[in-house]
Amino acid sequence: MTQLVKRNRLKLQASPQLFSLLFVVVLTLLSFLTIACAPSQARTAEQRTFRNLSLDFLGEYQLPKTKFKDTPVGGLSAITYDRQRNKFYALSDDRSQFAPARFYTLGLSLKRTEKGEIGIEKVDVEDVTFITDENGKSYAPGSIDPEGMSLSPRGTVFISSEGVPSQGIAPFIREFDLKTGQQQQSLVIPERYLPNQDIQKEQAPRGIQDNLGFEALTLELGSLAGGSGDPFRLFTATESALLQDKLPDKSQDSARLRLMHYLIGPISRPMVVAEHLYLLDPTPAGAIDNGLTELVTVDTGGHFLSLERTYGVLGANAKIYQIAISAATDTSTIKTLKGDISRINPVKKKLVLDLSQLGIYLDNLEGMALGPRLPDGSPSLLLMSDNNFSDTQVTQFLLFRLKGLG
Repeated sequence: MTQLVKRNRLKLQASPQLFSLLFVVVLTLLSFLTIACAPSQARTAEQRTFRNLSLDFLGEYQLPKTKFKDTPVGGLSAITYDRQRNKFYALSDDRSQFAPARFYTLGLSLKRTEKGEIGIEKVDVEDVTFITDENGKSYAPGSIDPEGMSLSPRGTVFISSEGVPSQGIAPFIREFDLKTGQQQQSLVIPERYLPNQDIQKEQAPRGIQDNLGFEALTLELGSLAGGSGDPFRLFTATESALLQDKLPDKSQDSARLRLMHYLIGPISRPMVVAEHLYLLDPTPAGAIDNGLTELVTVDTGGHFLSLERTYGVLGANAKIYQIAISAATDTSTIKTLKGDISRINPVKKKLVLDLSQLGIYLDNLEGMALGPRLPDGSPSLLLMSDNNFSDTQVTQFLLFRLKGLG
């Protein structure tokens, strides 16, 4: 009995030392795990938000200044791809001044360099389609400012016009027959986007700014894969802030844009599902202006590519971002975004490519579209510039390999 008691006493005496040692070991392990896991957790959070996308620049092509069927081919501000026909449709932003409002059918030919690399051999203008109102009449000069276009699964194209707010001409988003160009339907635009110059002067200005309206337009990619495609989703965004959201000219904060989401089906009228805050990059030094010029859907999970373009005395530049809208706050009931927006979750952005890094001349890039599969099976991305019908600018096409989309 005496020996057993002694052994138990020795165990009790050793226990505090053992507990101290174990405590130190546990703290060390926890410290190590915290340090080791922190970067992993950050990466995992980003991976949950964004897809692992990147771009490889493949080449440039400049379309010679030309006329097609008595129309000057220029002012190309939007482009969309027809996978079934392997053709592109490019919208001219001509306000029916040089020729009636229209879009062109383009053929893109690829080439292989001596090193086996893919590039653009040629872009051919193959056809022109004039867009008309519901009565089949051409739009009067100055009554339209077409800027965005996207092909639908119905054999139609949706086209957005910025309108001319200073002249009381409202913006629109309308559906047109792909073959005839005649208008099929017009989407309802919420009042917050419409000019109110004719309303009593005591009311604060409202609506899009001149030449800063619905520049970006895209349809959900998944709706174009087989079947009737109905219903499908359409997304558009303003190039810059609405008048009621516009910050003071001296503000260093990002312009507060609105990205709008429609649901379009075969039975009910198109309806706005949600709207989100998109924060534009601040205008860089030396730039006269910058804006969001295009959106492209990349999946059905709320991921897009966005094109932000700047221009000024130092020339033009553009950046391509991946954006995610799944966690963004619905701003459709918020009258103004001028105030405190700390409680609003904006669209999340991640830079994919700053085009200034390409080391080439950049023109006024406004169009962007997913294109055909490249010989290695990866999807292509095509950018296009609007030459503003200027003798000093060019219609430029830039081809990229989009990696990570699958």
